[in-house]
Amino acid sequence: MTALGALSTLFVGAVFGMALAAPPGPMNAVIAEESVVRGWLAGFMAGLGALSADFVFFVLSLVGAVAFIGNFPTLRAAMVGVGGVLMLYFAYGAVQDARETFTATSDDVEEDSKGFRKAFVLALSNPYQILFWLTVGVGLLQPGTVDVFSHVPYVSEALTGVLVVQTGSPALLVGFFVGILVWIVGFPASLIAVGQKIDRFAPIVAGGSSLVLVGFGLVFLWDAATTLLL
Repeated sequence: MTALGALSTLFVGAVFGMALAAPPGPMNAVIAEESVVRGWLAGFMAGLGALSADFVFFVLSLVGAVAFIGNFPTLRAAMVGVGGVLMLYFAYGAVQDARETFTATSDDVEEDSKGFRKAFVLALSNPYQILFWLTVGVGLLQPGTVDVFSHVPYVSEALTGVLVVQTGSPALLVGFFVGILVWIVGFPASLIAVGQKIDRFAPIVAGGSSLVLVGFGLVFLWDAATTLLL
């Protein structure tokens, strides 16, 4: 691969990573809550927790462990069930956070690291991330092609086939994680900018995050229950 080709593949990987990280979901709900309640660093740390879980899945994909999990639906369902319970627990925490005032700066390292642990544990049991690494993630490691927009949630089918890239390239994988990193830096920063202008923004985001987590938590529990009972 030429230098220009590697650079373009890196860019496409970054676009792919940002496209997957950006849609609304439980991870962004946690990042949003941490950002507006505790500040940018807490939001970034939450995003870093989700990114770290993706890296764990990446390593597990390399050694074949992710494919192993996919062969045991009961194990996967148990992981999803744990994720559902955790989301309901974190939703309760978000309700408590909704009562707090907005604090754009925080010197409490322990408080900032809570978001990392919360997002990391949640991401490890997130069926969407598990499913991604069971399918697309494994495909990224093998020579071939991937239709980027066909795997991005909430994207119109009209974009299917628009961006098809070569897989199995280190540049694509590096770009993928760089794209997620860009998102977890920029998303909390944008929330901070808005939060500093709107006095009641923090409680609104924390409350909204709670609703999102409850919704996904119930979906996860339903998914786990139907798999285990069938």
